[in-house]
Amino acid sequence: MTLSKFMLGKNNFVALQTDLYQLTMAAGYFNFNRDLIATFEMFIKRMPPNRGYFIACGLEQVVEYLLNLKFKEEEIEFLRKHPSFKNVDQDFFKYLRDFKFNGEVWAVPEGTIIFPDEPIIQITAPIIEAQIIETYLLSVVHIQTLVATKASRVVHAATKDGKKRVVVDFGSRRAHGPQAGILAARASFIGGCDGTSNVYAGMKFNIPTYGTMAHSWIESFDEEKAAFENYFKLFPHLTVLLVDTYDTIKGIEKALKISPKIKAIRLDSGNLLSLSIKAREMLDKAGFSEVKIMASGNLNEYKIEELVKNKAPIDSFGVGTELVTSYDLPAVDLIYKLVQVERNNSIRYIAKFSPNKETLPGKKQVFRFLDENGKYCYDLIELKENSEEKKNAIPLLEKIIERGELVKSLPSLDQIQKNTFNNLESLPNKYKKFENPEKYPVKVSPEIYKIINKLKRRTNGR
Repeated sequence: MTLSKFMLGKNNFVALQTDLYQLTMAAGYFNFNRDLIATFEMFIKRMPPNRGYFIACGLEQVVEYLLNLKFKEEEIEFLRKHPSFKNVDQDFFKYLRDFKFNGEVWAVPEGTIIFPDEPIIQITAPIIEAQIIETYLLSVVHIQTLVATKASRVVHAATKDGKKRVVVDFGSRRAHGPQAGILAARASFIGGCDGTSNVYAGMKFNIPTYGTMAHSWIESFDEEKAAFENYFKLFPHLTVLLVDTYDTIKGIEKALKISPKIKAIRLDSGNLLSLSIKAREMLDKAGFSEVKIMASGNLNEYKIEELVKNKAPIDSFGVGTELVTSYDLPAVDLIYKLVQVERNNSIRYIAKFSPNKETLPGKKQVFRFLDENGKYCYDLIELKENSEEKKNAIPLLEKIIERGELVKSLPSLDQIQKNTFNNLESLPNKYKKFENPEKYPVKVSPEIYKIINKLKRRTNGR
């Protein structure tokens, strides 16, 4: 089984990239011999306004982390000296020295559309192992799921009239740190973008990379035309001229004096609708009909949708801040909760009942039911022990890791992007609306509700 390379490399995962309480709980489990096999599930608790779906993303980084996670001596020494661990038995630190994930992982494939309460990733492992990994797993899945979903909306807006337009992630400089920028580039591609400006993401993930020029290039020359000429001399095969540094129309006029072989002009400010119409007229009149128009500058799905609706002659969009930060929804209620524990082949189901934080007990499978046209109708969350095949339904979770070893090859990024496309094609449009989308039906099996009622009676009796 193979994995593509992640940006950190096999031996560079930092075990202490976690919350302190994960490790104090781990020490407590060890100290009190809590030799439980625990199942945790990661899921989105509720659907926020103006989102009708999410796209699962980040599984590859989860798998690579789990297969390579180890505690280094310097990390163990840091914990040994940390005041929180002053009463912890020294055998715990020996345990950390030999730490390895030995559990089982089930997950929905990346690019799968998901809805609230549906397990995205399911971890079954000794409780210490399942606890320590929580923070890292949530962080890499959270950002990528948000960005992949945002990218799918942006791409949908850009192609809403049936015409293919290129969409590129331009957002690395606005990401919440360099690693977030790389993960956002990956997630953007999975969500449907054609490429990224992030060169490292291009190298590591084989994502097509795009680039134009900045205003500083133009400003470094005494004359705008000289900036255009010199750039074209060096990059005649991919010159995209940024024409709005001083005056957009005059910038276009100067671009027309360079060569009809320039690849495109880029509009980065002003009224993109009227400017793109004027630019197209000027380009065509000068015999530059093959030259494309690219637009950028604080774009999002709503602005792009309006441009497309008004027939702006724009061929490609560079989307930055709003994409890589999922600007209108920078966080979602993604959680990782204990749903059952096992000891000596005896299962104890677990659920929370606190207001607005209720969880569903038990190890689960999700079935997606299709209509006669292959469109998604509804989902059913079922106990895994009752997850026999169901007519016209697809089971979403697949086994990825067993006993700490990879048992299913992970797909390429192109394959994941195709899975995203197929999922979106099968999702009815009423759930893809940018504002006030309809709520997709997710049903919970009667068996799960029976367990919930039983747990509530038991809790009330304590």
